[in-house]
Amino acid sequence: MILGKVVGTVVSSATRIDFPGAGFLLIEKCSQSGELKNDYVVALDLVGAGKGEMVMVSEGSTARETPATVGKPLDAIVVGIVDLIDENEKVVYQK
Repeated sequence: MILGKVVGTVVSSATRIDFPGAGFLLIEKCSQSGELKNDYVVALDLVGAGKGEMVMVSEGSTARETPATVGKPLDAIVVGIVDLIDENEKVVYQK
């Protein structure tokens, strides 16, 4: 699982994946404190994340193991919106 910030959306006029009410987000990977890494991934968003929010992204085969994504050609899915990160008893990120 990786951390990233939502930096945009990805729109495709033709796709073989149908997820009513869901969309694809452009996620820039980041550190636990929110420092951006200039490394991007496109992820299916089923949790309703917004631009600028830090999210948790599951990549690889685990992205295809949710009830909604089983058997779908996906490589990344947003699985949560981060509210707070505590590292060694110090808050390093807070929404």
